[in-house]
Amino acid sequence: MPVISDDQLGEIYSFAVQLGKDAGKLLMDGAKARFAGTADGSSDIAFAEKDNAVDIVTQTDEAVESFIQQSISSRYPDHKFIGEETYSKGASRDYLIDSTTPTWCVDPLDGTVNYTHLFPTFCVSIAFILDGRPVIGVIYAPFLDQLFSSCEGRGAWLNETQQLPLIRSPIPSIPVKAPSGCIFACEWGKDRRDRPDGNLHRKVESFINMAAEIGGRQGKGGMVHGVRSLGSATMDLAYTAMGSVDVWWEGGCWEWDVAAGIAILKEAGGLVTSANPPEDPSTAEVLDASLGSRLYLAIRPAGPSHSETGRQGQERLVREVWKRVRALDYERPGI
Repeated sequence: MPVISDDQLGEIYSFAVQLGKDAGKLLMDGAKARFAGTADGSSDIAFAEKDNAVDIVTQTDEAVESFIQQSISSRYPDHKFIGEETYSKGASRDYLIDSTTPTWCVDPLDGTVNYTHLFPTFCVSIAFILDGRPVIGVIYAPFLDQLFSSCEGRGAWLNETQQLPLIRSPIPSIPVKAPSGCIFACEWGKDRRDRPDGNLHRKVESFINMAAEIGGRQGKGGMVHGVRSLGSATMDLAYTAMGSVDVWWEGGCWEWDVAAGIAILKEAGGLVTSANPPEDPSTAEVLDASLGSRLYLAIRPAGPSHSETGRQGQERLVREVWKRVRALDYERPGI
């Protein structure tokens, strides 16, 4: 793999941030075109269905990916590019990120359903990956004008001025009775098949376990403070890095959905492990999630308490979540 110096990484970071801003402007231009519509009152943006009715992609999606890819290939012709739209058109579902080639992993529009309905939590997501790890992350939500960015060793930031997490003096520890007192983020996902033990039913059971009163659900009730669905895995991770979400639990995402968010969250001090509970959650080691695993459990940055370090608090919360959630079935080749 080519050696990239710290100065070169900084230059790539600056390029990625500007690219995120430019791509986000294209998304917002497309949204504004829908505000106005055409002379006959209809929108001039054509819509098509992809996979099912809850995953809608627009012409803007493909146009933004093309813009990002061309910008990267012009500046860094030796770098590999993996984008949602180009990947989805291929027959393979193999994991294409390796440890030898500098790689850009891009979702030009995460939250396509949000974008279609003009719900504001849609974004562009750009990650730069070295040695198989996302080391730069840029997420821009243009409707909200929120730019999340990070570069390994340089901190994680909101709008380039506010370091993440937002509350820093001190960074809050994990609540003693967690998951009680926590904000829990989750998504319904694309798999809506109404099968008794399918992913949808397992997710709903897990959501109820996390939300139910303490002592309910045969002792699995987590009594979380609130449950949130932003409609974008990328934004879920960004808000976890902010510290606004304590726990994000999800299965079924792809690497472009999470790469930038993982880079930002980990640089902010967060943790990302597997969504699926091990055989014995109480004693299992908490390992980093594989980027291509499609199974993710993220915990916000945490400070120490009088009885444990921040990492110990995060791992305690991971184990409490594992006790309450069902294993999800999202397979993919090469992992």
